[in-house]
Amino acid sequence: MSINTSKHVAVLAFPSSSHPKTMMDLLLKLSNSAPHILFSFFSTQKSNESLLSSYSDDLQLPSNIKIYDVEDGVPMGYQFTGKPHEQVNLFLKAAPEILTRRIETVVAETGMKISCIISDAFLTFSGEIADKFDASWVALWVAFPTSLSAHFYTQLIRNKCATQNIGKDELLDFVPGLSILRVKDLPAEVLAVGEKESAFSKELSQIGEKLAKANAVIINCFEELVPEVINNDLKSKFINYLNLGFISMTLPPPPQLPESDSDATGCLSWLDKQPSKSVAYIAFGTKATLPEKELKALAEALEFSKIPFLWSLKENLKEKLPNGFVERTSKQGKIVAWTPQTLVLAHDSVAIFISHAGFNSVCESIVYGVPMICRPVFGDHMTMARMVEVGWEIGVTVEDGVITKIGLLKILEMFFQDDDDGKVKKMRENVHQLKKVVLMAALPGCAAAKDFNKLTGIISMV
Repeated sequence: MSINTSKHVAVLAFPSSSHPKTMMDLLLKLSNSAPHILFSFFSTQKSNESLLSSYSDDLQLPSNIKIYDVEDGVPMGYQFTGKPHEQVNLFLKAAPEILTRRIETVVAETGMKISCIISDAFLTFSGEIADKFDASWVALWVAFPTSLSAHFYTQLIRNKCATQNIGKDELLDFVPGLSILRVKDLPAEVLAVGEKESAFSKELSQIGEKLAKANAVIINCFEELVPEVINNDLKSKFINYLNLGFISMTLPPPPQLPESDSDATGCLSWLDKQPSKSVAYIAFGTKATLPEKELKALAEALEFSKIPFLWSLKENLKEKLPNGFVERTSKQGKIVAWTPQTLVLAHDSVAIFISHAGFNSVCESIVYGVPMICRPVFGDHMTMARMVEVGWEIGVTVEDGVITKIGLLKILEMFFQDDDDGKVKKMRENVHQLKKVVLMAALPGCAAAKDFNKLTGIISMV
């Protein structure tokens, strides 16, 4: 095997949520460590535009990264019906042909054949595309490995639920490493069968079969955070199983926050005026949206509690809040359409993070030592919320997964007033201990750095 100084790697993004950003962050790191490789990045035009806007204006893409738009799979004149994952389903049905055709065009334009395909693991057909180009295949799993295990064992879980009448509250103790999860904590796609099985859930149900053929499966996490049973089981299932750490985070974080005046949102300046560990920070990511009834309940609980709050809330959702809420709480809290989340979580005044338990948000909460209140919405949120509450004991999930005024008030009272049993103190100790684990795992020479070097070697070899 030898190093080729003119290699060409096709990178296939899953055009939804934070997936393209994580893939591009990985690509930026790889382009630096492997400057001899040309990386061609493929995603839909809408996804690419959103992706580039998520970076600061001074981002300069390395010369060995090229971005290409692909069709989104939506037929001309198609009328959306509002079904879950509708646009994703349309893309997935058309994607194998669309991506193959676009890669062929780029190969012809550049005169460079594809030697490797790096794809989001959700695109399980990427292995077949790699075979067409006689290329190796590397798959990126963006979420926490518990959800990878759940999708890997989808058929086993479906069979058990169908033949043994397993209830939603029963534990998944028949799946390696998932004994803390209940059936109801699984992503909906795992249990979707028959008419409920969409193109998306069908794609995910093939993960166990398809990813086992990949040359490498790379994980957006530190192996030190993952239960040993899951690590050992997944390592036994794949040719190469590489934990790269938190791909989208720079670790260790800066030792000091920037000057508050440099934050155009005004969040840091507002937080500067609040006492230490006094603020509830609320953010539900870019895709997750609470039902109107729960938005109102959340607002009512915050107002009644008198706790200072910083709320990242899209402008169009303000009208769904209780009448007069924004005006009445203008001195108690601050509502903005977007927050510099890592800077907010790093601020000393933030005591708790109320979130959808998206994986990136959980990672950031750990790195900055902030316990969580979780209200999972979809996908792997339920498995992450369970990990937060039961696996790591660094937070709680709202009762029955639904925010009510009374229920949230009880949780807020526990965090800010009444911790007689020391539960909150223990959560704070646990999250700070996990923070130490992550910072140690991110050091040069540790497992994540070694796995990254191994990945660079895999995509550089012929």
